[in-house]
Amino acid sequence: MKVKDMPNEERPREKLLKMGVEALTNEELLAVILGTGTKKEDVMSISRKVISQYGNISKYSTLKAEDLINMYHLPTVKALQILSVMELGKRLFGTHYDVILNSPDKVYDYARDMSFLKKEVVRGIYLDARGRVVHDEVLSVGTLSESLIHPREVLKPAIVHSAFSFILVHNHPSGSLEPSEADIEITKRIKKASKIMDIKLLDHIIISSSGYRSIEIKD
Repeated sequence: MKVKDMPNEERPREKLLKMGVEALTNEELLAVILGTGTKKEDVMSISRKVISQYGNISKYSTLKAEDLINMYHLPTVKALQILSVMELGKRLFGTHYDVILNSPDKVYDYARDMSFLKKEVVRGIYLDARGRVVHDEVLSVGTLSESLIHPREVLKPAIVHSAFSFILVHNHPSGSLEPSEADIEITKRIKKASKIMDIKLLDHIIISSSGYRSIEIKD
């Protein structure tokens, strides 16, 4: 759907203003940065294609302006905008592919910034067979009972990025580390679905100002 055809509250800029930056998908964030599309293609369409092809940060290293210009028929300015924001992300936060998460402590260190969020956010961290992060994204904003996150929304990035396993992380702005009934129930559903897809759910961790806690679900 083109931005001009979206309801006002669903347009990336308006959504950012109303709900905060954490509510936007990667495609919406890129659309905000680009601002407009081209004569031939809407900004959301461009953003979806670029994120789909280059969303895994490990692929950025060899990407050149000419690649974006030729592949997506982008003006030079927009190709340079995309390259610049990718490079800025790497310089500020490092690359994902050299991060190995093989313990709850390391997951907490990696995602502890979530303890400062004022809204409950569900995050998926996707790993390769060696435990290296290959993809990381916000899956939902709001409490699990309200956001109605579905297992397919969690597993789709795992399939797209060929993940071997994944970790769920969400924060409790209240400071409590006690899992709610909804936390436990959705974890059970996702774990069951992940088994069918042969993609292992390694852990579901709650983070708050008090520290962290794993939601232990027995097989």
